[in-house]
Amino acid sequence: MAVYALDENLVFPLPQEAEHDGLLAFGGDLSPERLILAYMLGIFPWYSYPQPILWWSPDPRFVLYPDELKVSKSMRPILNQNRFHITYDQAFSSVIDNCKTAPRKGQDGTWITAEMREAYEELHRRGLAHSVEAWQEGKLVGGLYGVSLGRCFFGESMFSHASNASKAAFITLVRELTEEGFDLIDCQVYTDHLASLGAKEIPREDFLHHLSKNEEKPTILGNWGEYFKRLKSD
Repeated sequence: MAVYALDENLVFPLPQEAEHDGLLAFGGDLSPERLILAYMLGIFPWYSYPQPILWWSPDPRFVLYPDELKVSKSMRPILNQNRFHITYDQAFSSVIDNCKTAPRKGQDGTWITAEMREAYEELHRRGLAHSVEAWQEGKLVGGLYGVSLGRCFFGESMFSHASNASKAAFITLVRELTEEGFDLIDCQVYTDHLASLGAKEIPREDFLHHLSKNEEKPTILGNWGEYFKRLKSD
């Protein structure tokens, strides 16, 4: 199969035409419109400077069905005792900056380029990208960010500067989204960390079928911290 070169036209090749490793296309831009279209089609950008923008649609796809979330016995007291204060959309820029600088096993650098950072900042301003923060004694010690469309959350990256901080943020998010009728969290590619929380690989075709049904569902726009607070006060 060929890797497609994108231009200024807002189109992607079919995800099924991706290479064996999931690489589908290169080039184009990171405009909000292109990113939204990509996520709706099961495609995401992932590249490092000075590479061109690379677009991926791996098979299998690594996802979490919220009702299959696994919370270990060791995590339960951490959550029940509120060892971390969990918030939403309070420190998006700080979360993405911490994800950028967090050391990654087997990686020399970061894929969160300045261009990527600005692109997701713009999605955040539009109410489509969200962060979850874990605080301890007033310090940001963990978190994650991603994109929400319909009733799917597309996770992008997470970090942790304190043991179990990112797990606490992720579990709290999944529980909140379950109550809001979310039925899929895209984790993109396999990691032991998320597998321990119940994520699993599924065929790309199953993932794309789910996305086609997700198009009909409403997106929760705006600040999620304010949204969840309103729900609890009603």
